[in-house]
Amino acid sequence: MITSGDLRNGVTFEMDNVVWQIDEFQHVKPGKGAAFVRTKIKNVITGATVERSFNPTDKMPKARIDRRDMQYLYSDDDLYYFMDVETYDQMPISAETIGDALKFVKENDVCKILSFKGNVFGIEPPIFVELEVTETEPGFKGDTATGAVKPATVETGAMVKVPLFINIGDKIRIDTRTEEYMERA
Repeated sequence: MITSGDLRNGVTFEMDNVVWQIDEFQHVKPGKGAAFVRTKIKNVITGATVERSFNPTDKMPKARIDRRDMQYLYSDDDLYYFMDVETYDQMPISAETIGDALKFVKENDVCKILSFKGNVFGIEPPIFVELEVTETEPGFKGDTATGAVKPATVETGAMVKVPLFINIGDKIRIDTRTEEYMERA
């Protein structure tokens, strides 16, 4: 069981026969009355987000989310195929379940497959990926405005904002959580 004091970003718990994950939390101590925790929680199966407050006495059972490393193999129509890196078993996952989680993932990259009681509900791509820029406007010599960015397309087809000095063919490192350019690779 977890109490409201244990609520942090990423914690999963069961409430009303649904698995919820904390997206944001804030401990609030009003001038009058008891303290409470204000949260934004996401239903891990449907993706719906709800705001909810919890009292300090509230207790919920912790949900056990299984995270397995699986290698992304290929896609075929609306199915994406993954292989367990330990047993070599292949598993098809629907495009509806994946959403845009594979935006920065190439074939043969290893992802974490998230499941609850055997039902796959999501995918965590690697936190940092190195991709080649396939399309962007050329940078101009002397164009050094601080913080200036331009759009670039990477080899997976995703768009990302990059600094002006990045050119076609450059390898860049991207943070998949924020979908932002980090550095040259």
